[in-house]
Amino acid sequence: MEFNVKKLASDAGVFFSRAMQFTEEKLGQAEKTELDAHFENLLARADCTKNWTEKILRQTEVLLQPNPSARVEEFLYEKLDRKVPSRVTNGELLAQYMTEAASDFGPGTPYGKTLIKVGETQRRLGAAEREFIHSASINFLTPLRNFLEGDWRTISKERRILQNRRLDLDACKARLKKAKAAEAKAAAVPDFQETRPRNYVLSASASALWSDEVEKAEHELRLTQTEFDRQAEVTRLLLEGISSTHVNHLRCLHEFVESQTNYYAQCYQFMLDLQKQLGRFSGTFVGNAESASSTAATSPPAVAAATLPAVPTIPVVPTIVGVPNTVAEGVLNPNEVKPPASGTRRARVLYDYEAADSTELALLADEMITVYSLPGMDPDWLIGERGNQKGKVPVTYLELLS
Repeated sequence: MEFNVKKLASDAGVFFSRAMQFTEEKLGQAEKTELDAHFENLLARADCTKNWTEKILRQTEVLLQPNPSARVEEFLYEKLDRKVPSRVTNGELLAQYMTEAASDFGPGTPYGKTLIKVGETQRRLGAAEREFIHSASINFLTPLRNFLEGDWRTISKERRILQNRRLDLDACKARLKKAKAAEAKAAAVPDFQETRPRNYVLSASASALWSDEVEKAEHELRLTQTEFDRQAEVTRLLLEGISSTHVNHLRCLHEFVESQTNYYAQCYQFMLDLQKQLGRFSGTFVGNAESASSTAATSPPAVAAATLPAVPTIPVVPTIVGVPNTVAEGVLNPNEVKPPASGTRRARVLYDYEAADSTELALLADEMITVYSLPGMDPDWLIGERGNQKGKVPVTYLELLS
């Protein structure tokens, strides 16, 4: 490799000149070329965009992956240009534990059946979370990261070049100013006091030398001014491109919101389906309730009060004429049930509910219905009436009014 001493010396001289100019500017001993107000606004806007993009990127990464160790691992895989290994989500891990627990407790038991159903829902939630993280990473995080690692690095590089061009320009202005001052001094005070012509010749030679120095400084100033103007225009174009970056980030933000909306909508639907399934299985806990009741009957009053589950205070029909033992047998025909003469309650529907069969009443959010209970009926369900329609409704979908 050829070692160029002249180039090294030249580069060292330029660096020393820039360092001196920068130091004198900081000390207030040298003039500084100021950029126009529009250019300064572009610089401030670019810095603001970079700072907030970094913060939004980091916090979004925390939102998608709260585990810092996992984030560090993903960062290392990305820097090594290797594929990040697939990682099980928390929901999928919980689903696995619930399924294994159901196998140990017995998949035919009420607890085992419920564990299987809840575990399946957790698995679906985990899969939805994985899809959301993948979509958000591609549509939102990647564009932000590309800006910081691509466009912003280019802008920063051109800004550093512009700063060096400005220092060179101001250094040339300072040299020209000093050369003109020395030329004027040499021309204004020639040495005519001596009778010997030698001093006059030396003075005239010094004036000519300073004139040459002024011409050389003016030539260097024109060159550095041209380079500064060219670099300023390049940097200005890059800074004005920040507006296009905002437009691109706005589109990515819309895609992120859409992905997040779809994710939460899926989660909401999964939980509604699970709630309906658990509502249908609520009858399997009647045996447990009956055993609890028998225990309460043989226990002291204080123990019985602590053992019995809390039941909503819903008016109960004391007798059902013509419908003997329908509830106890688990077969309920709402059309054959007569409401109590008094004591029914009004309820507001919180969520939409789709009836699973003809014994249930479909509900619409925010509508008002009349509800009451029956003897021996599962406390998680009520009889609801809306006009001529009647059927079972889940308590969790209602807000009972006084």
